Amino acid sequence: MTSTPTAVDLNADLGEGFGAWRLGDDEALLGIVTSANVACGFHAGDPATMHRVCRAATERGVAIGAQVGYRDLAGFGRRRIDYEFGELRDDVLYQIGALEAFCRATDDRVRYVKPHGALYNTAAVDQGQADAVVAAVLAYDPALPVLCQPGSVLFRQAEQAGLTAVGEGFADRGYLPDGRLVPRSRPDALVHDPDAVVTRATRMAADGEVVAADGTVIACQVRSICLHGDTVGAVELARAVRSGLEAASLFVRPFSRQDPAG
Repeated sequence: MTSTPTAVDLNADLGEGFGAWRLGDDEALLGIVTSANVACGFHAGDPATMHRVCRAATERGVAIGAQVGYRDLAGFGRRRIDYEFGELRDDVLYQIGALEAFCRATDDRVRYVKPHGALYNTAAVDQGQADAVVAAVLAYDPALPVLCQPGSVLFRQAEQAGLTAVGEGFADRGYLPDGRLVPRSRPDALVHDPDAVVTRATRMAADGEVVAADGTVIACQVRSICLHGDTVGAVELARAVRSGLEAASLFVRPFSRQDPAG
């Protein structure tokens, strides 16, 4: 009997331009990835960009997720901000609702929520900010999955609140031995070698592990692999990763549609 291939999602951060400025090749990446984390206007993105990316994603059958971040256009959402709980909850809730409007305009809907940048990293270790993200999702739609690092505080708090937490791995980012991402201030924060990126993606998806910056093999149980759309050669890298996953008999499809309920 032939076993059913393991399903894995391939996601990318998209719609991160602003006004006249474009960042990354959204159109090309939407032909490769299966889920699109669409910037909602706080760290990047604007109404026209959100509408354009949602329409293109819907046409290609790519699942749309709300990529929520700090209110920090100047810093691209990569600077930590200390928020009061209610303010962060409402900022996240606002962003989900804004993206939902453009999804509805294209006959689709928001399928999941993923924090961006400094909010992603902070919510991974800070219970207060993790709880604010969870509270926003609960207030909007408790059926929405939260895409985050496995083993993180956000993952744990989401599960405890009854939300679906989906583990995500980063094929092009370095890991610390404790499972956190290597800070972008370090030279080993990004993995540039295409073969290494493909190998890491396949190992995370198939074996649930990744090699940290110090050589330690750490557990990394994931259902989705992320590639950053703003890195040099992102499109070619995404194609290579998808080909590598499929060559390893992994079924690439949106995680939000891997379950019967999705």
